[in-house]
Amino acid sequence: MKKLVSLIALMGALSSPAWAATKTVTLAVPGMTCAACPITVKTALAKVAGVERTDVSFEKREAVVTYDDAKTTVAAMTRATADAGYPSTVKR
Repeated sequence: MKKLVSLIALMGALSSPAWAATKTVTLAVPGMTCAACPITVKTALAKVAGVERTDVSFEKREAVVTYDDAKTTVAAMTRATADAGYPSTVKR
């Protein structure tokens, strides 16, 4: 029984990557030209698996995205905004 419990604990530890982390990136989205544009950008980013939170600012022309780096990449997020008609880049 003790071995079974140890095995179950080991399987649980291996099922989720230990290196996964929540990260935040700021994307510059210069193509937003009206107050409705952030809705489209936010919707596109929300459809990306691994995106946990998105704050889009029309005034700053940027999107601050919190995501799980084990489930998505910045490239996937910039591709999503571009596919929605709003190309973006990482803001430095």
